[in-house]
Amino acid sequence: MDITERFINYTKFDTQSSEESDSVPSTPKQLVFAEYLKNELIREGLDDVELDEKGYIYATLKGNVKGNIPTIGFISHYDTSPDCSGAGVNPSIVRNYDGSDILLSEGIVSSPKKFPELLNHVGEDLIVTDGHTLLGADDKAGIAEIVQAMCYLRDHKEIKHGKIRVAFNPDEEIGKGAHHFDVEKFGCEWAYTMDGSDLGNLEFENFNAASAKVSIKGISVHPGYAKGKMVNANRLAAEFAAMLPGDETPETTEGYQGFYHLLSINSNTEQAKLSYIIRDHDRNKFEERKRFMADCAKLMNEKYGEGTAEAEIKDQYYNMKEKIDPNMHVIDLVLKAMQECGIAPRVEPIRGGTDGAQLSFRGLPCPNIFAGGVNFHGPYEFVSIQSMEKAMQVIVKICELTAGYND
Repeated sequence: MDITERFINYTKFDTQSSEESDSVPSTPKQLVFAEYLKNELIREGLDDVELDEKGYIYATLKGNVKGNIPTIGFISHYDTSPDCSGAGVNPSIVRNYDGSDILLSEGIVSSPKKFPELLNHVGEDLIVTDGHTLLGADDKAGIAEIVQAMCYLRDHKEIKHGKIRVAFNPDEEIGKGAHHFDVEKFGCEWAYTMDGSDLGNLEFENFNAASAKVSIKGISVHPGYAKGKMVNANRLAAEFAAMLPGDETPETTEGYQGFYHLLSINSNTEQAKLSYIIRDHDRNKFEERKRFMADCAKLMNEKYGEGTAEAEIKDQYYNMKEKIDPNMHVIDLVLKAMQECGIAPRVEPIRGGTDGAQLSFRGLPCPNIFAGGVNFHGPYEFVSIQSMEKAMQVIVKICELTAGYND
């Protein structure tokens, strides 16, 4: 099976996770794909294949050389984003893309005028959606690349490598992918998530992240007799949102600039709930953002009465850079692997997070390597087959280089 067929098979499974669920995984349908993937790993001849009750899959490719070689790992998540439907994904392949508009479905066009990233892939074969769902390259492309790399090493015994561990997990898209990851069982000295974007992407800096749930209590009274009595939670929700800086949102920031992102508002006259995420690469600025959000709730209470507003703020993950900096050999190996594979590295900070961030803080240094997908979380998502093949080659080369690594 080639990498294209493998990836397209994966996209047929709806594995969308849910922020509204407390179960693990957050949606039962993720386990359907997990079972399929477990059986595929067994068929492909990997050892120690295990699917635990929470949907985490672990497997081993045994080493073929003796010596004190570090055990390394490769990780990807199999859930897809709640932002866009992952049901009924209908991928197609645009062969030898010529740089023009791509008709996904009647009236739905993916154009380089809106998505200039397409022009980086002229001459390549692109897997696209039909414009009604996401594709799932985030992160099923990563899974396909890891599995394909393990099969390649299995079939090319002339390539020397140590013990390689692979793992696939649910619920990364809702920030919970690493919560039940068994680092001790995984047993690696370091690892890599294959969850980055376009060709050459290498990330070991990410946002510090928190969620904020703001609850506002109002008082509902008949509007004809509301003077001096009604407290309209709808209006207070709008007032609270306006207290946050309008130029510090995702659509107004880039690079290392942090933001507040309003995910949703659910409100009526009597009560309102606002859901935010808070992001910043700088840890001190991150802490300041959380304090500012809490202060906004205090100001609402001072103005409208104690108990009117409550902000519940929870940290999600931190910038992995502080854990990678003392272990830069894990980055040096990737850079050398890319160089030997003819890939120009693009080292960039993640304007988001990966499971690798949480795992790095749990003692498993875990930077993020490109998986090849572009325009994640929406119907204009696409992935280059050639980029997936390059990612697979980088995995193989990292394994080979690690066999010659001396601590």
